[in-house]
Amino acid sequence: MRILIASHLEPEHVEAISASHPDVEVLYDPALVAAPQYVADHRGPAPELSAADQQRWEDMLARADVAFDFDWQDPAALPERAPNLRWIQATSAGIGAFMRRTALDRSGIAVTTAGGVHAVPLAEFALAGALFVVKGVPFLQRRQRERRFERYTTRQLAGMRVTVVGVGGMGSNVVRTFDAIGARVTAVGRVGGTYELPDGVELSDVDRLDEVLPGTDVLVLCTALTPETDNLISADRIALLPDGAAIVNISRGQVVDEDGLIEALRSGRLGGAALDVFREEPLPADSPLWDLDNVLISPHSASTVESENATLTALFIENLARYRADEPLLNRFDAERGY
Repeated sequence: MRILIASHLEPEHVEAISASHPDVEVLYDPALVAAPQYVADHRGPAPELSAADQQRWEDMLARADVAFDFDWQDPAALPERAPNLRWIQATSAGIGAFMRRTALDRSGIAVTTAGGVHAVPLAEFALAGALFVVKGVPFLQRRQRERRFERYTTRQLAGMRVTVVGVGGMGSNVVRTFDAIGARVTAVGRVGGTYELPDGVELSDVDRLDEVLPGTDVLVLCTALTPETDNLISADRIALLPDGAAIVNISRGQVVDEDGLIEALRSGRLGGAALDVFREEPLPADSPLWDLDNVLISPHSASTVESENATLTALFIENLARYRADEPLLNRFDAERGY
């Protein structure tokens, strides 16, 4: 078996993959993949390959049975460029739109996502984003700039009504995090879905979302982007939230009507937002979001931590053992569901 590592991975992780299955051949040359701009960057600038290096890359693709990440040059052409490829381990969790765009969801190649790898850092960001609004961080920053030391009354997140939309590996961890600090949590899953939730957490579904939103102080979006969730949080649904509510988006920018969100934030009807994802990325310099002091902007980096590649490698090694034993793979992408 030949394993192609198609994005940057530190030597110790490459060695861990090799050592886990000594009879496999690992195909990896860091000079042939994008150089990382930060730790755990799998989408750096494309390298400029010489004719000889290009031929080496194509030869590696042609020989690969399994791949860690997608071909950075032309993923849509993987079925032709890598005719022996049977399974790809993605380094991202939300790959539904990518799979549809490249038609890899119809290629017959098994793909597993990085679902759960980013669950802890994203839950931490969701909590930080909620506290950014609830504890009035923009207000405190204004007072600090004005050098005003005046006591005031703040709010408490414990006891507030938090709605988490999307109850997969990421969302379920967000649910547990907010439940642990004493928030009153409602988990919104797919219709007919079953989930293991802490005692006291209410379960609803997307068909009843309009019933849940008016009672929501903090709305956390964790759902995968699918045709059903595109613009799920429309301007009309934003209007259903109570005055002063907060929105935290760690799913995909297209899940929210960004124009409607901006208007609600500008008017002050929403208390604030913490956004890790946007309709267009990078966020354009002329986006009004940059100038709103009740918005916390993260450049789609809330999930990226220094330990990410170690966690991804451990997941890949576990799935490799399952693949070779013909056992069910963890996080297998479901083309019908889109995640």
